[in-house]
Amino acid sequence: MFTGIVEELGEITAVEHLGDAARFRLRGPVVTQGARHGDSIAVNGVCLTVVEHEGDEFTADVMAETLKRSSLGVLAVGSRVNLERPTAVGARLGGHIVQGHVDGTGTILDRTPSEHWEIVKISLPADLARYVVEKGSITVDGISLTVVEAGDEHFTVSLIPTTLALTTLGLKQPGDPVNLEVDVVAKYVERLLGDRARGAAR
Repeated sequence: MFTGIVEELGEITAVEHLGDAARFRLRGPVVTQGARHGDSIAVNGVCLTVVEHEGDEFTADVMAETLKRSSLGVLAVGSRVNLERPTAVGARLGGHIVQGHVDGTGTILDRTPSEHWEIVKISLPADLARYVVEKGSITVDGISLTVVEAGDEHFTVSLIPTTLALTTLGLKQPGDPVNLEVDVVAKYVERLLGDRARGAAR
């Protein structure tokens, strides 16, 4: 489990395309400290498994389903990525519960800068809109954010200078894709209420 608090901006140093999969080599001096084969590291919000680790770099395999469902397929050598290690049991939950299981992708639609923050408008797939509510939580490229405005086809988030400086959202422009993970609690509530309704109808 992750919390959506990005530890560092990493970089893609190599990409090997394997037909129905890909292998990425990534540089991340912070997240590779103590890293071992089989460990999990979130890359732009996608939970990946460390295959190899050497120095401040690690490699991870990405299967076709992940490439299809996320924006990892557009990454190339030099791309910057958000990196986070799993949270330790008993550690503070600084963001919200993030599984690293991307639900879909959105697109940066607009950026509106202010003196001390920036409003970013992001498209929202129709099948995810029901899980996104004003003042609720959403994960964008692995970053735990609070929804400012929730529409049927888009939502907005407000970014402080720290988020702009230390994550990919300070770099991305209108038209760029982002990974989205909705709050898993909302999905569980929907399932439980649906089961109750079906039971009452019997």
